[in-house]
Amino acid sequence: MRDTYRYNLRNGNRIVYKGITNDLERRTAEHQADGMDFTRVEKVGPAVTRDTAEAWEADSIAQYKQNHNGERPLYNKNDSGK
Repeated sequence: MRDTYRYNLRNGNRIVYKGITNDLERRTAEHQADGMDFTRVEKVGPAVTRDTAEAWEADSIAQYKQNHNGERPLYNKNDSGK
């Protein structure tokens, strides 16, 4: 079932979080309640399967790290997103 969204949280042009969810509105509210500082949510492509989304999340964080001296996005706590 394709019910999982991939998304980036951005603060200006900077990506501060990469994530996946089956309810983007709820998850955005949770991030705000957690005190994350971001200016917009960027949905990445259409809804996909959970397995596809999880693979994207890990690959996307790894690619980010390659381009940012080994650092993850500000609010990502680990490399897998879990």
